[in-house]
Amino acid sequence: MEAHHDVVPDDGRDETPNERSDRNWNEILQELRVALTGTQLIGGFLIAVAFQPRFDDLDEYQLVLYLVLVTLAGLATVIGLAPVTLHRALFRRRVKERLVLTGNRLLMAHLTVVGLLLVGVTSLVFDVAVSRPAGWWALGVGTVVVVVMWIVMPIMRANVDDDDGPAGANSPGGRHR
Repeated sequence: MEAHHDVVPDDGRDETPNERSDRNWNEILQELRVALTGTQLIGGFLIAVAFQPRFDDLDEYQLVLYLVLVTLAGLATVIGLAPVTLHRALFRRRVKERLVLTGNRLLMAHLTVVGLLLVGVTSLVFDVAVSRPAGWWALGVGTVVVVVMWIVMPIMRANVDDDDGPAGANSPGGRHR
């Protein structure tokens, strides 16, 4: 049997490839539950905005940004629910490992769209509440924060874990996938 790249020898687990796929699938679903809750809150906020008296005061830039954000919220919801529909379509077809790989890719795509949505909503709120330059600043700062927290920090953490080698695999914060 071929060893998977996410398996750490002697990590204390005694699971078959099917059990590992089941565990990984459950982890993806848990992460999607968290991400989709945030997406629903942002989507609900955006829908409510259209029914506020100040909505008619949006200029063309703000209206276009708003419509892009509503589109992103819808796209994020569709991408976030796609693993569930895939699971239903592929149920009992013995393709769990491929489903896990696809689910992981969809989760990453979902997080990318949610990141864009978060910085866009923040920019829109600052633009409407304060000024256009404040909206641009919020967009820039939000983008930096998302990139650092969601891309740079995980890469740095992965590099530290890689440097720890097998000895770090069983230590707190070590790899247990």
